[in-house]
Amino acid sequence: MQETDALLDDDSTHPVKRAKITTQDSSNEKMNVYIWDMDETLILLKSLLHGTYAEGFNGSKDVQKGIDIGKMWEKHILQICDDHFFYEQIENYNKPLLDSLKEYDDGKDLSDYDFSKDGISSPHDDLNKKKLAYRHRIIGHKYEQGLRNVIDQDTMKQLDDLYELTDSYTDRWLSSARAFLEQSSEGKNLTPHLATPNGVTESSDSKSNNVNILVTAGSLIPSLVKCFLFRLDDLIMHQNVYSSSDVGKSKCFSWIKDRFDAPNVQFCVIGDGLEECEAAQIMKWPLVQIDHRPNGSHRFPGLTLKTVGFYISVIYEPSNSESDEK
Repeated sequence: MQETDALLDDDSTHPVKRAKITTQDSSNEKMNVYIWDMDETLILLKSLLHGTYAEGFNGSKDVQKGIDIGKMWEKHILQICDDHFFYEQIENYNKPLLDSLKEYDDGKDLSDYDFSKDGISSPHDDLNKKKLAYRHRIIGHKYEQGLRNVIDQDTMKQLDDLYELTDSYTDRWLSSARAFLEQSSEGKNLTPHLATPNGVTESSDSKSNNVNILVTAGSLIPSLVKCFLFRLDDLIMHQNVYSSSDVGKSKCFSWIKDRFDAPNVQFCVIGDGLEECEAAQIMKWPLVQIDHRPNGSHRFPGLTLKTVGFYISVIYEPSNSESDEK
């Protein structure tokens, strides 16, 4: 962890600080930074594997069917990790970001590079860090190309069928979560004002520059593959996928704050776990807590930008000058 902290805190190589320059120069429009958990939030997997998702429906859903669906996803995730993302070689070298070792990548042409014979080992020296950075570069390129350019048509058909089966079994959880990401990426900001003294609650519909960030407790490479398989890769760039497994979500949240912090930026955390709840409290950011149970207050389908906007407005109350203008 100390090695990671040293890398990410250095002014010359800090991926957060490199990105912050772009963010500050981009626009004066309001920006909402949505910070997502993955498992049991944007996707359902653990609750399928453990049967807890189906058990919440009191017998109306086939528990074993959910477990079987989860096992099929698990098989595909591990297979693609190993076949296309070097996971067998780098499983023990998890980093919080693909860019974490970018300073060690010398830009070498890798078209004829033999990754099976370069002898990568524990990346404590510069040579092994360079080898890992090469792999991260290839993974980033594959992520940007899209799943259909990585796997064959038969496997793609299996994954499409599995996605539709899962979406049907979970009452459209996957497609609804994806639709929410699409809406939040379009730049529309639905932020209710706090209730006025007479009890009337108004809302504003204004343009904003929104960003979706993923902070997952899972390892980085399997998390990127999950984005691939669950159709999130075109909505969440690989530069916006953080693995908190070694550093904790509070540390990742602080990097995100450093990266995007500006007077016009509002942060909101959306997840189901205790760790993101505690990290959001430390940062004093609003939290929308997801609950996959049928009677859960926030779940997919059901969660809307308007609801999330209300949580944001509680923390980021419009200034008096803005209220006067309205």
